[in-house]
Amino acid sequence: MLDDHDRRLLGHVRPPDWVDPSPKALYDLVVIGGGTAGLVCAAGAAGLGARVALVERSRLGGDCLNTGCVPSKALIRSARVVGAARAGAAVGVAADTRVDFRAVMSRLRARRADIAPHDSAARLASLGIDVFFGEAAFADPRTVSVGGVALRFRRAVIATGSRPAVPPIPGLADTPFLTSETLFDLTEQPRDLAVLGGGPIGCEMAQAFARLGSRVTLFEGAPQLLPNEDGDAAAIVTSALTGDGVEVRVSTPVTRVSRGDGGTRIEFAGGEVIVGAVLVATGRTPNTAGLGLDAAGVAHDGDGVRVGPTLRTTNLRIFAAGDVASRFKFTHAADALARIVIQNALFFSRKRADRIVMPWCTFTDPELAHVGITSKEASAQQALTITVPLGDVDRAIVDDETAGFVRVHHRSGRILGATIVAPSAGEMIGTVAYAMQKGAGLGDLAATVFPYPTLSMALRQAGDSYRRSSLTPRVRRLFDLYFSARR
Repeated sequence: MLDDHDRRLLGHVRPPDWVDPSPKALYDLVVIGGGTAGLVCAAGAAGLGARVALVERSRLGGDCLNTGCVPSKALIRSARVVGAARAGAAVGVAADTRVDFRAVMSRLRARRADIAPHDSAARLASLGIDVFFGEAAFADPRTVSVGGVALRFRRAVIATGSRPAVPPIPGLADTPFLTSETLFDLTEQPRDLAVLGGGPIGCEMAQAFARLGSRVTLFEGAPQLLPNEDGDAAAIVTSALTGDGVEVRVSTPVTRVSRGDGGTRIEFAGGEVIVGAVLVATGRTPNTAGLGLDAAGVAHDGDGVRVGPTLRTTNLRIFAAGDVASRFKFTHAADALARIVIQNALFFSRKRADRIVMPWCTFTDPELAHVGITSKEASAQQALTITVPLGDVDRAIVDDETAGFVRVHHRSGRILGATIVAPSAGEMIGTVAYAMQKGAGLGDLAATVFPYPTLSMALRQAGDSYRRSSLTPRVRRLFDLYFSARR
């Protein structure tokens, strides 16, 4: 049932009284999909003076606004208050917490509605964009059809995003379950929650719901949570989750799901549990069905729309951006790819997506952020690694938050990658990504003045460590001779 916040949201992103405009004879750019990639493409192109149409089948704002980044981080914000209150005794401040789950979810929906004007149909129209609601499909290589209306284009962008992937677990399809598309509609808190999938979404939601009072069991088939991250980094996150009451089961694929007495039965090798709700968080799959890609001459497969490094599809007039065409299924990745599409589709640019330095962050507490190569890749490439434990960082000691580290992989000071586990890792990783994008190295981090005391001082400490390692015995002897001569 919709509440006032939901109605306010829909008034912006899917207005019930919206009337599609009369189509122009020819558009410079037709964008299919009103999520992050589509919105950036449409707004950017219109701002440059292009004639633009945007087609959205559901709600503007896409996954990020409606079912992803915005609502999940609003939920995490409430959960972190609980975590901070529980940690208060360690710093001399005892606090009791009482969670009002309905109020938490109402606030979540309110914040989502507050942000919705940024992605609204009215705002897009004010930018000169023709907004159409409905199912879009290519009728031919130069035409998109929506609701029986033909939109002819010089260039088009496929930005249809992705949806939660549902694994082929026996019985799951016949059993009610939650995904990110339905989780934030809850008003009653699950007493017991099983989370299937120990990736970023699974870890974030498992910790958040546990802090809010649900009994949570997290299942992951791989030997560790966050399988794409360094093992010791994932271990710190795992420890934090178990400390918050999450029962973590790694190397434990779920073998069957069924309705049982008192709830949903989750079966796995060696046992079973009965829970009140199941959240499926096992990745995402691109949205390509029903787009008429074959009619447009656009190649695609199970991984989405096939694109080259300039994000052009096999139809040279059509580009793709965001989750539907990228292995980086993040909002900031969709934004970055869309900016490349604008340049390449409308002008004679050949910007390449494979030259982007792409960071990401899992917003658990502590956060785990990464950019570039991993420790395993660094070892294979014989790169050097510097690790600064948070226990060596003054601010982390003062804050009693020493579980974590800053790790930088480099070759002769040139940064190749980094992993940060810290309360504000997501903020810190941007500095490393910027340094990598601009060709700056560890020496530059050592020369950068960071405010003291902050966790970012760990980045300068990594730079200082590199500089100390550069003092080889030969260099030290030369310094000894230099200072001896001056005495």
